[in-house]
Amino acid sequence: MSRRTLHKWTGLAACFFIVVFCVSGVLLNHRRAIAGLSVSRGLLPSVYRFQDWNNGLLRGTLVCDGRFDCGKHSPDSAGRVLVYGAGGVFLVSGEPFVALDSLPAGLCSAVRVTDFNDGLPCGADMRNIRSMARAASGTLYALSPFGLFMRGERGGWSQVALPNGGERLSNMVVSGDSVIVVGRSCLYVSGPGGSGFRRVVLRAPAGHDGTVSLFRTVWMLHSGELFGLSGRLVMDLVAVVLVVLCITGVAYWLLLGVLRRGKGGACISSALKKMRRVHDYAGRKTLYLLLLVVVTGWSLRPPVMIGLLSCDVPAVPFTSLDSGNPWTDKLRMLRRDDVAGDWMLSTSEGFYSLKEFGSVPEPLREAPAVSVMGLNVLEREPGGNRWLAGSFSGMYLWDRSTGRITDRFTGDSVSPEPGPPFGKHAVSGYSADICVRSATGEPVPTVVEYDNGTSVIGQPECLSTLPMSLWNVALEAHTGRIYTSSGVFALLFIFVMGILAAVCLWSGRRRR
Repeated sequence: MSRRTLHKWTGLAACFFIVVFCVSGVLLNHRRAIAGLSVSRGLLPSVYRFQDWNNGLLRGTLVCDGRFDCGKHSPDSAGRVLVYGAGGVFLVSGEPFVALDSLPAGLCSAVRVTDFNDGLPCGADMRNIRSMARAASGTLYALSPFGLFMRGERGGWSQVALPNGGERLSNMVVSGDSVIVVGRSCLYVSGPGGSGFRRVVLRAPAGHDGTVSLFRTVWMLHSGELFGLSGRLVMDLVAVVLVVLCITGVAYWLLLGVLRRGKGGACISSALKKMRRVHDYAGRKTLYLLLLVVVTGWSLRPPVMIGLLSCDVPAVPFTSLDSGNPWTDKLRMLRRDDVAGDWMLSTSEGFYSLKEFGSVPEPLREAPAVSVMGLNVLEREPGGNRWLAGSFSGMYLWDRSTGRITDRFTGDSVSPEPGPPFGKHAVSGYSADICVRSATGEPVPTVVEYDNGTSVIGQPECLSTLPMSLWNVALEAHTGRIYTSSGVFALLFIFVMGILAAVCLWSGRRRR
């Protein structure tokens, strides 16, 4: 096969998907700018619809407190729970409702669900609630990646000012009447009453050598974020060039077919020459930059990704990774362990312990495995001293005093070694407020899986097509999951498309 023929057929096979990669990549590069835009799940493949509280719709719960307005309900909080997750906050009530102190023998599907999002900004990204907590004063707090919101006794959410400078937020915990917000790089600690937040940069952990993950370096190089806004804009321009190459390439092929059938004459011939000139010029001038984007994107999926994750490299000087903060984009969750008398910090590099925020964080060696997608559950076991740690790698019971880790589903002891990105149970949520009776009559908290959700409480059909943020739709398209759902097919899709795109670009170069 000639180089020209190879270029034509690989380009035709890949051009539609390359255009989707380019458009979605530009959207992914500007998440805050499109945070208020959403797409109805009714327009997406059925796998993206909420069913049985799956897809992160139920991330956690909080028992409703009669001290604040819960909508058109009596002030009695019995049988009412606030459910939060990817769709915002909902008040769920039933007669009787499944709660720890009043538990029915079976499942509770006869529930009422009331929207509890009044006052929250529009847009699914803004209402993607990562955490909820109640302060000692009774004030409710809810956290999304883009803001902290509070709700007092009069009802209605209002945003709380944070000195985060646009940093995305990942988690929140309340200690007494003080609120601690976990950003991706810093902590934000309030004074009494949840006011006057101050930014806290944690100290470097013991043994910190200043290196960063090679995977993250390649990821930021692919998006351009390695060089800040200017880098992202350059990559946006590269995406535009790729779209132009796809459009002109397909148009040239179609017009050439028309000309060969003896139609169009001089007009078509002139258009062909202009089309080819634009196509060749744009491709030759940007070839190596285009290859850089394609190869780095291809490397972010298995099998190359596995090698990148296992390597640490020095931060590239004068880039976004070359930061004085050793925790840049690494913080995920924070919990107070009153038994051990310390704070547990979950990061992208494992668990750490610190006595106070000014202490040097010490790594916790015997800790449960966490998926690379991050921790979704970190709660103390009801009535016990063990911790529940849940992610897409599974759910584990962690006894910090002995270091013993057991599988929450099987009861078997497990190794603290890192597990696969996806386990048998991809845990996305947990509730100790919504339970069922075990065979022995004990209350069993609800564990929610990302794909299967939970059938403990019924989900109204009206919630199934709640909006999905435009950014998340772009992410699903960019990773190929929107065509292939998930699993091995999604991995193979990126692997094949990356090779096709690279071969197309390289075979299209003109010899001098």
